[in-house]
Amino acid sequence: MRRTCATARKGIPSALPANRASRYRGGVGDFVIATGDMIQVTMTPPTVVPQLIPPIPLTGTSTVVTIMGKPACVLGDELPPALKAPMPYMAAPYTVPGMGTLTVILTPSNFTQVSKNTKPLLIKGGPFQVQFQVTVPAQMPPPVSTPDPLVLKPGTAQFVTTNVIVKAG
Repeated sequence: MRRTCATARKGIPSALPANRASRYRGGVGDFVIATGDMIQVTMTPPTVVPQLIPPIPLTGTSTVVTIMGKPACVLGDELPPALKAPMPYMAAPYTVPGMGTLTVILTPSNFTQVSKNTKPLLIKGGPFQVQFQVTVPAQMPPPVSTPDPLVLKPGTAQFVTTNVIVKAG
């Protein structure tokens, strides 16, 4: 039987090493995501969003939990500010760039359940879905200039963490 610290029993998550992980309600026993960890987005071909090619760092906003001195990421931190603004995209044969916005669709394996005192923590979990919503369609090169008819572009994402010590639940 795992030991549970007093703060976890009160519904406040605590950051304990993996071998002494706290029983934070709803956690699936995966590594907690913190400031500096990354989100890696992969768009389904032929869609290319240049800004999404490298992994993007996350910024945690937890005021209750820190991981190795860095704020943990909570629900709402999964989309970094750099990815909230419209971004250019192309999708062959529509090579004149268009614009769109990204939406992240987390699964229950990517966050803990709500406790009384804080938002759910983000945890590594498995891959999850993303959608790129086209706001200005890409087009074929002139003279054709036909717009891209697909306004929703699917993709997947995953959290990449350097944390191999602290787990939730």
